[in-house]
Amino acid sequence: MSAGLYSTEVRDYDTNLDLTKLKPYGDTMNDGKVQISFTLPVADSEKAVEAAKQLAKKMGLSEVNVAYHGALDKEFTMFVIYGSLIHTVDFETIHVETVEVETMSMHQVDEYIKENIKRKIVVVGASTGTDAHTVGIDAIMNMKGLAGHYGLERYEMIEAYNLGSSVENEEFIKKAIELNADVLLVSQTVTQKNIHIANLTNLVELLEAEGLRDKVVLIAGGSRITHELAKELGYDAGFGPGKYADDVASFAVTEMVSRNLI
Repeated sequence: MSAGLYSTEVRDYDTNLDLTKLKPYGDTMNDGKVQISFTLPVADSEKAVEAAKQLAKKMGLSEVNVAYHGALDKEFTMFVIYGSLIHTVDFETIHVETVEVETMSMHQVDEYIKENIKRKIVVVGASTGTDAHTVGIDAIMNMKGLAGHYGLERYEMIEAYNLGSSVENEEFIKKAIELNADVLLVSQTVTQKNIHIANLTNLVELLEAEGLRDKVVLIAGGSRITHELAKELGYDAGFGPGKYADDVASFAVTEMVSRNLI
């Protein structure tokens, strides 16, 4: 008889939440249930399925079940696998560096600028280097914004300049000088082989060489950008998925005031 995707065997889980031994939650506390997917560069076969199972077990999964497998072409097969993760993490000891600022609304940011900076601020943004994607920088800069969060172009007290994609770092800096920018926003979507790290580092080095680094608020953003990474690379802040123009603007204006860049 086939085991199917699920076992009817009774499982005796400790259903008490222990944050020092945190596990994924499926439908019972501490069951560790997860779904993973990956592709193997082999033809779809029973042998390939077994290889996927063994890999899943080496990842730390027990009760492994291949829910789906299908050929992408003659030599590649995709797998969707269910299992129970055997590993835990101590949630209590985890430290994550985050942007410590209270997010203001668009109108609150405008009022903050009027009261504390007393002039319009200039924000220049772009996807720099060879990155041809604009979805990230557009979400922050464009007037319509994203998900109900208006972009910086709509702010009364912000002059926002979106330079688009594939902007060389040298050209980005040249434009920032021309516009007398207060804030620089750099979006990085392409991250293969960590090309974003090299490009972000290069921009900081160029700004330092021009004597501009300490005269602007420098912010990085993108799908794989964290605040911790951005700080490590020499940026003032980093914003990843789930952040919007109001988050970025709130940090930028409060940072300007705290550093007296007014």
